[in-house]
Amino acid sequence: MPKQDADAVRAFRGLENSNSSVRLRAALAVGTTPDPGFIDKLIERCAIEPEFHVRDMLTWALTRHSAPMTVPKLIDELRSERAQARSQALHTLSKIGDRRAWPAITQALLSDADDEVARSAWRAAVVLVPEGEEPELAAVLSTQLGRGERAMQLSLSRALIALGEVILPILRAAMTDLDPRVSAHAIATERLLRDPDAGFEFAIEEAKRIVALGTTDQER
Repeated sequence: MPKQDADAVRAFRGLENSNSSVRLRAALAVGTTPDPGFIDKLIERCAIEPEFHVRDMLTWALTRHSAPMTVPKLIDELRSERAQARSQALHTLSKIGDRRAWPAITQALLSDADDEVARSAWRAAVVLVPEGEEPELAAVLSTQLGRGERAMQLSLSRALIALGEVILPILRAAMTDLDPRVSAHAIATERLLRDPDAGFEFAIEEAKRIVALGTTDQER
């Protein structure tokens, strides 16, 4: 338990209050006056907090604490059986940006069966990847091309595009994949890399037409 003054005790209890507004204020208070004694409670709440805005404030509060104290505990959360615990820990690690967490971003997380965990892993990976390892990360991310619906595919495209032009050879190989969802997603991602203002919806519909016609830019 943090220092036993009235404000600290109130904030500690507030994190468990049934009212989401109270929990939000408590997380704000903890982040405003960081205390290492709160770290475990913040991580515990991240795993079970139902409200997005409160989770975001919990993450902010964690970023206000010392990275050497928070990062190892967040890495431990990546092995949790609870999907939300893994997802929120990944999200928080991406906000902290400490590259010592990179080895914990495993291929298993990048291809996690839970969509939110996978999306959080993609975002964390592109933030934490060491210089020079972008091609290897792009190759792993490319195994997820074609996964899910539009929002999921857009998240992957954004992650790949954040890696820059190192993704081009991998995308061009994926454009000829026998799975039309994979090839269309690869084409759409390449379009967005070249023209970020095109919009994903337009890019994916154009990509579908290209796949249906059986032609890519490489063949023109």
